[in-house]
Amino acid sequence: MAGSIFGQLFRVVTFGESHGPAVGVVIDGVPPGIALDINDIQNELNRRRPGQSSITTARNEADQAEILSGIFEGKTSGTPLAILIHNKDHQSGDYNHLLNLFRPGHADFTFLKKFGVRDHRGGGRASGRETACRVAAGALAKKILENYGIRTYAYTQSVGNIHATNVDLTVIDKNPVRAADMNVVEEMVRCIEDTQKQGDSIGGIVEAVVKGCPPGLGDPVFDKLDALLAHALMSIGAVKGVEFGDGFMAAKRKGSENNDPFEMRDNAIRQKTNHAGGILGGISTGEDILLRIAVKPTSSIAKEQPTVDRDGKPQVLQVSGRHDPCLCPRIVPVVEAMINLVLMDCCLIQRSIK
Repeated sequence: MAGSIFGQLFRVVTFGESHGPAVGVVIDGVPPGIALDINDIQNELNRRRPGQSSITTARNEADQAEILSGIFEGKTSGTPLAILIHNKDHQSGDYNHLLNLFRPGHADFTFLKKFGVRDHRGGGRASGRETACRVAAGALAKKILENYGIRTYAYTQSVGNIHATNVDLTVIDKNPVRAADMNVVEEMVRCIEDTQKQGDSIGGIVEAVVKGCPPGLGDPVFDKLDALLAHALMSIGAVKGVEFGDGFMAAKRKGSENNDPFEMRDNAIRQKTNHAGGILGGISTGEDILLRIAVKPTSSIAKEQPTVDRDGKPQVLQVSGRHDPCLCPRIVPVVEAMINLVLMDCCLIQRSIK
């Protein structure tokens, strides 16, 4: 289906379902001659994989990547690069009672209306399992972007009402919630664990910063860089909002307070502040790109919920199976991957016009 294709020159197609034999991705437009090791892909998948800690789903998938094509003698060949990730720990029986029920917060109802059929096993194509494919593709984009000096970092900024106040990029992968502030980690973990004990889930905010992005990426009007990034991030199932720079705070300010004055610094034109988040007119300014996403609570919860069946008859639903009580820790590498896919595409587009 057309909705499974992403990008213009660096094109990504993902395939597979949560409880099918495998998920995977085909990446077209990969520049030749890029040194690529399977560990470049695997390291990113390991950050997203389930079963990492007590505050993530207990589904135990190794998420072992297998490169099927596009590599010759350790370098990209310029041909489509295909990556396969087998599903080995799916327990489809956990979903048998959901065959004719619509789960609140899920795509069961809308998929049925769209296609006339739906895969009730873990959400099928609408499952967060599909994001493993994005992370695999994003790992390749990350590898190439390193040659441009571009690096993306995402981290959990808040869980429920617990907000980080510091940003230390060196500690993101040293704590289970992937926060950039060690001072709030214990409180965030406790919040997630307490919510899980209640049979419920909790949402949060993930912040991301792109460092080393050159000025000039993105195009005016419809393909603005922030528009492309918003599209990419909103395509992640759990994301319900995106803001750039100071975001909605700008609505409370005057122009004189919100504008970023220009200055000469280090022999380059720079900006004194970065309220805009590194993007003006849809084109990167050379300052850090800063954005945040709102992540909804996991829809699959153990608490009883009212719903209806296919005939519209009232039912009481209790979702079993293995689910994340908070999606933020595992969505962090997905956010980085989608940002990197956009930036990789923009770099190739920019290179094509100069």
